[in-house]
Amino acid sequence: MVPEPLAHALRGAAKVVSEEELRAKLNLGRPLRIKLGVDPTSPDLHLGHSLLLRKLRDFQELGHQAVLIIGDFTALIGDPSGRSITRPQISHEEIERNAATYREQAFKVLEEARTEVVYNSSWLGKLRFADVLRLNSRVTLQQMLHRDDFRGRWEKQQPIHAHEIQYPIMQGWDSVMVNADVELGGTDQLFNILVGRDLQRAEGQPEQVVLLMPILEGLDGVRKMSKSLGNYIALTDSPDEMFGKIMSISDELMEKYYSLLLHRAMPPGTHPLEAKKTLGQEIVSTYHSTALAEKTRAAWTVRFSERRLDEAELPAFPARTGDAAAVVVAAFGTFKLAKSRSEASRLIRQGSVQLDGKKLSQPGDQVSLSPGQTLRLDKTHAVRITAA
Repeated sequence: MVPEPLAHALRGAAKVVSEEELRAKLNLGRPLRIKLGVDPTSPDLHLGHSLLLRKLRDFQELGHQAVLIIGDFTALIGDPSGRSITRPQISHEEIERNAATYREQAFKVLEEARTEVVYNSSWLGKLRFADVLRLNSRVTLQQMLHRDDFRGRWEKQQPIHAHEIQYPIMQGWDSVMVNADVELGGTDQLFNILVGRDLQRAEGQPEQVVLLMPILEGLDGVRKMSKSLGNYIALTDSPDEMFGKIMSISDELMEKYYSLLLHRAMPPGTHPLEAKKTLGQEIVSTYHSTALAEKTRAAWTVRFSERRLDEAELPAFPARTGDAAAVVVAAFGTFKLAKSRSEASRLIRQGSVQLDGKKLSQPGDQVSLSPGQTLRLDKTHAVRITAA
């Protein structure tokens, strides 16, 4: 059954500028060019990106062309959207390494035959200084300082570096170069995408529609899922890592994760733990396979729900001695989870951390781990101690 175009295009969207423009474009009778840009500032795409990739797939299902821009040039600056401080700059070599796997990750969601992959260094890297000045003349400093992130820094007398102001201009020029009909982004991308409309209008092109998806909170339940914050679930995570991270999200986030990632409501009356298992299984199935998802869920049930840690396959953690909080922080690193000492201390005090079934009670107590022991960190993470 062919979906109704406008409803399918808007499914799950947080904001569109504007619905009337989108309806008109959908009625043009030609494949639209739907733009999504991703900066390779780390090797991994994550579930936050997947909201945009799946929206891109929605348009592909309507017969439109996905234009995936790998921002290998814009990554040299780093998107300042939502940032209270300047992003640290990364090297061109690191960007190239990160970008190498982005195509493969994106095609876990996108239909390859309807996807055009381009690198924005192919046009931004060729701009002369006179071209940069011409583009800058089309945007005012007042516009830039109207942004919440820049305005906040200005009011707090925190630095706003000149190169950061170039980012929305470069992203906007991307839209001109690929003749975008629609650009996708998170709700924090509104300003950048509107700049793209301005530049398209100045170049005599029809203005792109802005279609924004909600922000997905990360594992901490508070901040945007982000590579730089370390609170993300990568599309390349192993099935065990992916399922375990899903199981660690708060019950309060479950309804939003169901709505945004599965496009349906959480089953009413279902115990949160079972609903979380179903969510984890479906996410693993999407990015790995149905068979691996079933196996991962079953293994997790053995490991945690039935408390049979002695029979379960657990990640290895080398024997060490140290205060309990430091040991817990280090053990969470096995799962690529960044926990603060205060978070580890809270888990210890509430009785979540157990060594061979015995609860640790004080964050400052000395703990000596021996090979063969099991260290349970919380309801969803445990490690097996091996020789150092």
